[in-house]
This record gives sequence, C-alpha cells and structure tokens, in this order.
Amino acid sequence: MATLNMSGTFELIDGKIDELVKKQSCGNYALGFIRDRIFYVKYIGRADDNLNQKLKSWIGKYKNFKFSYANSVKEAFEKECKNYHDFGESELLDNIVHPEKPERSNWKCPYCSIFNKR
Repeated sequence: MATLNMSGTFELIDGKIDELVKKQSCGNYALGFIRDRIFYVKYIGRADDNLNQKLKSWIGKYKNFKFSYANSVKEAFEKECKNYHDFGESELLDNIVHPEKPERSNWKCPYCSIFNKR
C-alpha cells in the first residue's frame, strides 16, 4: 500500500499552516479531504523554497493537507515524483501533468525515466 511519509492530516487554514510549517523551507505536500477518518489524496505538490506560502496558495481549494520537509530541492522533486506515481498520476489525482523538474536542472523522474515519459 502506498504511503506519503508525511506529517498530518491538518485543516488547510492560515493559522494551522503558520503554527506547523516553517516559511523558508523546501518540502512536499498532499492536499485532499477526510472522510470516515481516512485522508483521500487529491493533489501532490512540492515547494522549492517556501512550503508555508505554497500551502497557503491552496486555501479554499482543498480542505486538508499533509506535509514533510526535504533536505534539498532534488529530494523534494524525487519525493513529489514518487508520490505522484504511487497515488495514481493524473488518472486519480487533480494533478494534470507529471511534476515539473526545477528550473535550471536536468533531473529526470527516477520512477518513469526508464520509459522515457519524463
């Protein structure tokens, strides 16, 4: 069974984000909702420099979030790719396309580059 390896589930509101999430940090997040005490993942994302601000940009679009910090932008990118593939890609997620690599990097998705998708 797929796992996000993130903290949470939390309500996606300003106060909760400010209470829990450092501003100048890179990391990953999952957005969705809770039903019957189960978190349903609807969107996978990452922040390369300000996880707090990135989460706030989603307020009003989703109800709940989970998050984790990353030690580097590359680590965040690779985790975003893993979570995207593990949770159904654009077929099951609201993500329309595969996660984009960071600007000025030549990194490839370690989970689909074998198939030349990304």
